Amino acid sequence: MKKYKIIAGVDEVGRGCLAGPVVSAAVILKKGAKIKNLKDSKKLTFKQRIKISKDIENNSIFSIGVASVKEIEKLNILQASLLSMKRAILSLSKKPNLVLVDGIFAPKVLNKCKTVIKGDEKIKCISAASILAKVYRDKIMIRMSKKFKNYSWNKNFGYGTKEHIMGLKKYGLTAMHRNNFKPIHKMLLK
Repeated sequence: MKKYKIIAGVDEVGRGCLAGPVVSAAVILKKGAKIKNLKDSKKLTFKQRIKISKDIENNSIFSIGVASVKEIEKLNILQASLLSMKRAILSLSKKPNLVLVDGIFAPKVLNKCKTVIKGDEKIKCISAASILAKVYRDKIMIRMSKKFKNYSWNKNFGYGTKEHIMGLKKYGLTAMHRNNFKPIHKMLLK
């Protein structure tokens, strides 16, 4: 396999949420970067992710890409996820020779994207992207929870927890909810 000089890892978060944007990060780790506990963001606590994200930011070139709720509703969640990844990749200040994307789908950009199933568990730059994207999105949902207090987004970050579903049933949908998302309609009909 050809040796690549600049490799970026890409991951997204928020695909399975009932509310909020989908967020991706692209990360090029600096040569020799030693970051402790670099792993899939889902295997870390909120506090661990915050701490590790600062180490990643100090030891990488990174960018964030976001697709809004309106874009999710217009395109569908998969296409919006790919759009957020594309935005993250194209926003990098240094252009990678290879982009490794977590999962089975990659955006059509640079013709240098390769997918890696469970890449956030196997490849450090993808793990780093997973953490940065999660921290960025969590902060958005915490801010939004101040405006929309009835859904516990400061704790569930838009995922379909018991509190979130109770809030949906009692107070209805907000502008941050993915109104055309089938699981929302099924929950509201119960």
